[in-house]
Amino acid sequence: MYDPIMKGGKTVQKEREQPISDTVIKRLPIYLRYLTYLERMGVRTVSSYQMGKELGQNPAQIRKDLAYFGEFGRKGIGYEVGYLIKKIRQILHLDQLIPVALVGAGHLGTALARYNAFQQDNMRIVAIFDHSPLKAGRDVDGLKVQPMKELKSTIQEKDIRVGIITVPDYAAQEVADQLIEAGVEAIMNFAPIIIHTPPNIRVHHADLTTELHSLAYYLRQPEYMVN
Repeated sequence: MYDPIMKGGKTVQKEREQPISDTVIKRLPIYLRYLTYLERMGVRTVSSYQMGKELGQNPAQIRKDLAYFGEFGRKGIGYEVGYLIKKIRQILHLDQLIPVALVGAGHLGTALARYNAFQQDNMRIVAIFDHSPLKAGRDVDGLKVQPMKELKSTIQEKDIRVGIITVPDYAAQEVADQLIEAGVEAIMNFAPIIIHTPPNIRVHHADLTTELHSLAYYLRQPEYMVN
């Protein structure tokens, strides 16, 4: 497979012998967030050493990650912050509007819909759905909560390809099935349960409870609990 990338300011063709790993892709948004912070602070260039120090990453790993997609830095100078932001956004497809549907207008869903980062990014929640007729029609940050019967038509009409699930665990699989049937290709699942999807559907699970449980492992135990 050939992908166009930038090299020396010009677009060239680079053959990828194997797909980019998920681990690399997941690090790119971390780099992007840090670079965006630097841009706000007025910083114009940054080295991989500086990035590694601030992000707790190996500088060589950062250079390797970015090199998968092109040559963006200059020896002795580093990376131009604004240019690298632009290229990473292109790599992640964030240079175009990506409409998102959210299912579950409870406390978590409402908080996500109102999250400022979505308003500043090109991944934007453009439709909210809920099973409860009591929530239908309610305004959430300028969006009207829609009943589930409108999910398929709305997703197809707005060309929505990403869905967020914030419903209780018992409803998550059914919601995932409905999203996929409507045409969604990627799902962020906040429900505390694993959902099963076809191989061509990308799913990321964000289980807050599991994350807290694993964090608890690293707490120091009181002396009376040792042994």
